[in-house]
This record gives sequence, structure tokens and C-alpha cells, in this order.
Amino acid sequence: MTIATHKSVQCISPAGLHKMAYQEWGDPHNPNVLLCLHGVTRVSDDFDQLARALCDTYRVVCPDVVGRGRSDWLRDPQYYVLPQYLNDVVTLLARLNAETVDLVGTSMGGLIGIGLASLPDNPLRKLVLNDVGPTLNADAMGRIGEYIGADMRFPTFDEAAAYVRAISASFGPHTDAEWRKLAADVLHQNAGGEWTRHYDLKLAEPFKSTTPETFKLSEALLWNAYKAITCPTLLVRGAQSDLLSPETAQLMTQCGPKAKLVELAGVGHAPTLLHTDQIEVVSDFLLG
Repeated sequence: MTIATHKSVQCISPAGLHKMAYQEWGDPHNPNVLLCLHGVTRVSDDFDQLARALCDTYRVVCPDVVGRGRSDWLRDPQYYVLPQYLNDVVTLLARLNAETVDLVGTSMGGLIGIGLASLPDNPLRKLVLNDVGPTLNADAMGRIGEYIGADMRFPTFDEAAAYVRAISASFGPHTDAEWRKLAADVLHQNAGGEWTRHYDLKLAEPFKSTTPETFKLSEALLWNAYKAITCPTLLVRGAQSDLLSPETAQLMTQCGPKAKLVELAGVGHAPTLLHTDQIEVVSDFLLG
């Protein structure tokens, strides 16, 4: 079985230096690079199946965004925001020394992708946005914000895994083994033997400080960024998503890069890209 190489790159925030860990699949000298960016409480391991499917064609690079997984936590949680994540990704791209990059971004990862793709002289060749757009449902964002900062601790892995499965039900149907992997990827055992989620709970602080005014401003900035994108763009939407509305998805097909829209039945927020049919939607677009 193909396995990933674990690496890291040093990044900087106004609070100091931090390490961003990433996984690399395929030939490290392959000039065809695919960058995969995960959702707000997830990790690079989410892309294992996609990476295995594509690493013969691409050098597939999957970072743990700062504050998650194997990466460092920020000294000042106010920088758990898109500009910092984008800065870290640009640092990673410099390390990779790739002239062009294709990008798959799930939820938060897609927002980072929109930010990068909107910049003049950016290296993106193709962009895949997985269940995310410039307008995000405020109630869904509130739901996500509530569970991000909850200090949940469990005496056994099975209890922790059951919790992850419950809060991730919108991912759609998965086998017990797939749910176990989805849980194991975001859980770790602390020094006291308790099972907790593998990220900095202070990720929630920027969510808590969001006001209706700043939410609207962020939305306007994201639409401006989206409309500046020129590379071919695929928008994957879970048909039952409560984060990305059908109306927003349709609007994204009509402005900016005029994204190609594919909706996945029986799935909410967000498609996991673990299943063959979902992987084929992405690979057909990237390789077509």
C-alpha cells in the first residue's frame, strides 16, 4: 500500500514561529502538485483515499492547518483566521517549489483556496471547492462554532469515536470502519489517558468574537475574492448541506470562474471524498 511521507515547514505569525506539518504522497520531484486542505476541525488524513488514487499522477501534499493534528498551536489564538492560514499555505508552496498547483479544499480549506486563487500571479491551475462558498449559513456556522470549543473528554476511544460520529452525521453514510478512521484521525489520548480531539480548543475564539457586522463584511470580501478567480473551478455540494445553500451554489456557477457544480445525493456538510464515486468527481475534473 502506498504511504505518505511526513514532513514540516516553519511558518510565522505576528506571535512568533510555528511548525506546519504536512503529508506528501507520490514522487517528491513530480512537478504536478495537488494541494489538499481540510475543514476546520479535521486533519490532513482526511485525504488519504484521494491521495492514494491520484499520487501516480500528482505529488499530493496534505497539510495539517496550524492548530490541528501534527502541527503546532499558535501562541495567540486571535490568528486562527483565514489570512494566517493563507500565509502558511504560501510558505508551504515556497517549500514545494512548484510552478503550478491544483487545489482541493474542503469547507475551511476551500475558503483558503478562494483566497489564494483570487491573488494576482497565483500558481493555481485548477480549484476544487468542497461544499463551501462566499456565503455561509449563519446558523450552520453557529452550530460549528459551538462544538469547536467544547472541552470533550472521554475515558475510552469507543466513546470518543461515537461522539465524533454523532457530530459528523452530516458527512453521510459510511461503514463502521470508515467512521472509525474518521474518528481516529481527529482523536488523541492525553497524558491522563483521556481521549480528546486533536486540535487547539482556542480555535473557537475567533468564532466567538464574530458579530453580524463582521460576518457580513467577511462575506463581501469573500465574494470579491471569488469573483477575481480565473482558473477552472469545480464546486462539489452535498445535496443536504446546511452550510452551502442551493442558491449560493447556483450563483457561484454564474459569476467569477463560473464553477462547474456537482451535487452529491444523501450527503450534507461535507462530502468526505472517501468513496470511489466522490473521488471520481474530483479526479475527472482535475485530469480532464
